[in-house]
Amino acid sequence: MRSVPSALRLTALILLAGLLASPVLAVLASWLPWGAGDALAWPILREMAATVLPGYVLTTLELSLLVALGAPLVGTATAAAVTLFDFPGRRSLEWLLLLPLAMPAYVTAYAYTDFLQFSGPLQVGLREAFGLEGRLLPEVRSLGGAVGVFIFSLYPYVYLLARTALGERAAHLMEAARLLGAPLPRRIRTVALPLARPAVAAGVALVLMETLADFGVASYFGIQTFTTGIYKAWLSMDNRTAAAQLATMLLLVVLVLLQLEHRAQKRMRFAPGGTGHAGSAEAQPVVLHGLRRWLAWAVCSLPVLLGFVAPVAFMLRPLAADWSVLPWERFLEWAWHSVRLGGITAALAVLVALALAFAVRRQPDAVTRGVVQLAGLGYAVPGAVIVVGLLLPVGWLQAAVPQWGVGGLVTATSLGIVWAYLVRFCAVALQSVQSGYARIPPSLDDSARMLGSSGAGLMARVHWPLLQRSTAAAALLVFVDVMKELPATMVLRPFNSDTLAVVAYQLARDERLGEAALPSLALVVVGLVPVMLLSRTLRARH
Repeated sequence: MRSVPSALRLTALILLAGLLASPVLAVLASWLPWGAGDALAWPILREMAATVLPGYVLTTLELSLLVALGAPLVGTATAAAVTLFDFPGRRSLEWLLLLPLAMPAYVTAYAYTDFLQFSGPLQVGLREAFGLEGRLLPEVRSLGGAVGVFIFSLYPYVYLLARTALGERAAHLMEAARLLGAPLPRRIRTVALPLARPAVAAGVALVLMETLADFGVASYFGIQTFTTGIYKAWLSMDNRTAAAQLATMLLLVVLVLLQLEHRAQKRMRFAPGGTGHAGSAEAQPVVLHGLRRWLAWAVCSLPVLLGFVAPVAFMLRPLAADWSVLPWERFLEWAWHSVRLGGITAALAVLVALALAFAVRRQPDAVTRGVVQLAGLGYAVPGAVIVVGLLLPVGWLQAAVPQWGVGGLVTATSLGIVWAYLVRFCAVALQSVQSGYARIPPSLDDSARMLGSSGAGLMARVHWPLLQRSTAAAALLVFVDVMKELPATMVLRPFNSDTLAVVAYQLARDERLGEAALPSLALVVVGLVPVMLLSRTLRARH
């Protein structure tokens, strides 16, 4: 039986976790009669099923399938190339392949549209050079264009996991197969790829979650996915019931993907290991010569070119052409709003993560762990679902007690947007802090208690000095994620508080792609910071 202080701590923990999980729970509660607010829930669903829902399902399914085929192909091929083979430039390409992580997918979409559209410099130059007329390239803003953008923006998720799996598990077994006389294609097909399969599956699940959560690319390209349908139902049709039901369907799909990702991670954990020093000393990458060397170099260089170098070059072109058209006077204001929201959210997320992780450390029972997992429920939930889940209970409360002005408090101040950010990204900070706790031996806690330190003293004197690097990494990751977040920011940002992500989207939507280059490049520069830190970490482990 818990003591009174322990029960109070658990109650506070449950309240905190409930606050973070409330948007997801509110979306699920919208199916209840009292949640829908009227008796129209099922009729509205039937109407959507007869009109727009089949289009949302088919488009989302087609987009997901094509991305699920392309991203693992690129990610696995590049991971195998830099892990199993040796060729000129391999060390540099190992970290260069991470650069597309710094590019938000919607920024890549803007860059390619500006350069490849009918009035873009490429088609205009070709028509002038060869005297041609009409469209020379397929329409960029299409389903095929979105598939390409997602593949070359998100393949690093597969690349990272597959590279880790191949580097830790496959090298020595590949060497053993070589000594047994197996040719190189057979070693790759029967040894390396089966060992990397769980990692690839986990990476594909992450890619699909990012694809389903996207709003910027789908909206800008005019693709009718679940995410764009949610915003259309809420903002254009003013129908919160339809938006909530679409959000529920998307949430269920994401939960299935999340479960698949967890299962794949468990399979990775128990995959054959054996990375002992003797085996790894003999397992050297296969040195490539001739055509194979050039092929490996091309396989690794092309994703970097298409996913990072080309989009950055396309955005730099309008900056170099005419600096006067760029909104320099407003840029600092947009950057300040982004930095302010990112800093506030990062600080709060770190505090919440420290409280949750410390609670598990202090009382690692099933109840506490379950409550902490509930708090991290929102990390895989798309921003569109969080927005609907946040505004639903606010609408219910506003209707019940209008004199409180809850709606204005949430939508006209920073409270609502910071709340949404915490729901979305608190789990990112929690994962980083828990990884820091994993490196602190429990014996230190026992020694501190014997010396009279417990509770807040234990955290301040023992844990905090050892968690500073983990908390700094957590704050950085949350800050960058907030800077790039688009769907929740568009709906919940306070008046006259446009961020870099929102401005870039609005300028691109208004066909002012040259002006959109400045805030877009700022987001890329911010995104490069965690990518560089990740690259240094991987090289240190290597």
